[in-house]
Amino acid sequence: MLTRAQSAVGLTAAGLVLGLTGTLAGATTATAVPTQQAHTRTVSVQTVNNLGLSISEGKSVQCYVRGAGYSPGTIDGQLGPDSWAAWQRFLNALKYNAGTVDGEVGPNTVRALQRFLTYLGYDTGGVDGIAGTKTKAAWKSFSHLGNGTDGSWC
Repeated sequence: MLTRAQSAVGLTAAGLVLGLTGTLAGATTATAVPTQQAHTRTVSVQTVNNLGLSISEGKSVQCYVRGAGYSPGTIDGQLGPDSWAAWQRFLNALKYNAGTVDGEVGPNTVRALQRFLTYLGYDTGGVDGIAGTKTKAAWKSFSHLGNGTDGSWC
């Protein structure tokens, strides 16, 4: 079958081999194309960590810290970096040692929150910097102690 295909285009077996080797022998080497440098940009993660609170409970604790004189940003029930920075400032002012005001809910912030909640009489399960079940339950209960008609701080 190969011989028929070669004959149809006027090639003999020897011509096909010579043609291929000639082409290969005369081939040039390819030059590698330089890769483009990847464009990078820094992106900050805007995390929301309500520590178990619903949106309405989140609004309540935002109102509480705003009422204490620390701006949590928009009262939207989403405890993001602005809300946590306000809580860190508040807790630091009370000498509960939330550490650096960075808007992140790390172990120092959780320990300070646990100290605050424990001072108010809540059982957080200890001051260990871990937002466990008891800490989240205490935080949730605190969010309902306000003077609002729904028990919120707003």
